[in-house]
Amino acid sequence: MTTPLTNVKLTGRERVNRMFERRDHDRTPRHDTFWTDTIERWRGEGLDGDDSAVLDLLGSDFHNACWYWPAPFADETVLEEDEQTKVVRDRQGKTVRLWKHRMGTPEHLDFGCQSRDDWEQQYKPRLLERGVAVDVPRAIREYHHARERNRWAYLAGIEGFEATRALVGDEIAMIAMAEDPEWIKDISDTYAELSIRSYQAIIDAGAQPDGLWTYGDMAFNHATMCSPAMYRELILPGHRRLCDFAHTHGMKFIYHTDGNVNGVIDIYLEAGFDCLQPLEAKADMDIRTLCPRYGDRLAFFGNIDVMVMATNDREVIEAEIVSKFAAGMATRGYAYHSDHSVPPSVNWDTYRFIIDCVEKHGSYD
Repeated sequence: MTTPLTNVKLTGRERVNRMFERRDHDRTPRHDTFWTDTIERWRGEGLDGDDSAVLDLLGSDFHNACWYWPAPFADETVLEEDEQTKVVRDRQGKTVRLWKHRMGTPEHLDFGCQSRDDWEQQYKPRLLERGVAVDVPRAIREYHHARERNRWAYLAGIEGFEATRALVGDEIAMIAMAEDPEWIKDISDTYAELSIRSYQAIIDAGAQPDGLWTYGDMAFNHATMCSPAMYRELILPGHRRLCDFAHTHGMKFIYHTDGNVNGVIDIYLEAGFDCLQPLEAKADMDIRTLCPRYGDRLAFFGNIDVMVMATNDREVIEAEIVSKFAAGMATRGYAYHSDHSVPPSVNWDTYRFIIDCVEKHGSYD
């Protein structure tokens, strides 16, 4: 039986590392993300600053050193616009309609890459020609900033499944997984290779990050978008490469996916995942059932329901935090995060109350 640390305040980096190792630490590590509209609302309700100011108030233990998404085109091209929206060809080559003054899901109008020929003749060569497409000097500056603040420094970027969907669209991707699986595997493997090259460039420039946080939404509200068998055959090899790269360089691997991924967690463990985030509650992800089953092998990061936050009902919100924290903290492998980006329906007073609850109920003393 372990004994909690008493009267010891760890640095953010120490705290997160101990969480991954299931060693005693003083409190749950913390981080969160917010819609741009949320920060705008909060500024009108008394927030002095931006999302960084909120993370400072929360006491975030994490610091992002880079964001990487390989793209075949260097810039987006505006095709048309009005007062509220604009239509662009983005860096992936797809045409989308975007809101100009607020966040929201884009309207997908067309995908430039619609066939294996498009991929092999145009899009893959463009991606390979661009090579290392990450701002290495900026990543090094951010890495040193994390070290100065004693925060857990991580590299972040996209993985093959999310990249494939963004490149060709869900319909083409899902059909091709069944009818032309080698094409999908080639896209996934290519993105994994490009990501590793760019992360290696950052490491070669002198960084020693603590983690690799990889983003790929591979599920909707009640299942994964492809079968576990297809995931294992087509996407898992790229995930395993990213995990192996992270572990070779002393980094932990965090995987972000929305949706219900209960059916593939055992495969995630085969790949070498160290942590799953953000655990979308409305998609039937629940650490109260996951932690007893997987908590000794997989860390959990999030699961505090933003729909509950959006009630702005303090009693209900505190009950959500207490219940989920009890399950996560029992494993000593849990970090606080909302189960998605905090929406603008959560007012500033409510989020300050959430910060207080995280402080109150997240201590191991």
